[in-house]
Amino acid sequence: MAYLSLGLRALLTLVFVGAGGAKLVGVPMMVEGFDAIGFGQWFRYFTGVVEVGGATLLWWPNRQAVGASVLGGTMVGAVLTHWFITGPSAVPAIVLGLLCTAVLYLHRDQITAILGGTRAS
Repeated sequence: MAYLSLGLRALLTLVFVGAGGAKLVGVPMMVEGFDAIGFGQWFRYFTGVVEVGGATLLWWPNRQAVGASVLGGTMVGAVLTHWFITGPSAVPAIVLGLLCTAVLYLHRDQITAILGGTRAS
């Protein structure tokens, strides 16, 4: 399972650092996309920071579950944005969200440790 986690985290890191970096440097396609959403360009910067930060957390010791949750939540927002505002297809965001869910599942033991609970037998 360690190799599966490593591969998924590497893939997610490549995708989210690339997409988040494109948002932060102002790639015209990203600027136009966030204009269509209507929240302003501050939201593009915010989303870029969240994506790069979430990808970073995937490699932080004992924080993989947090990184996967942050990125998964971002993909929920992306799916809803595609469905209700921009279109046409939310499939890439759905696939990335499922990959984030897989990483979260693989590191599910971190959730109780982060929340300070004890693990039930």
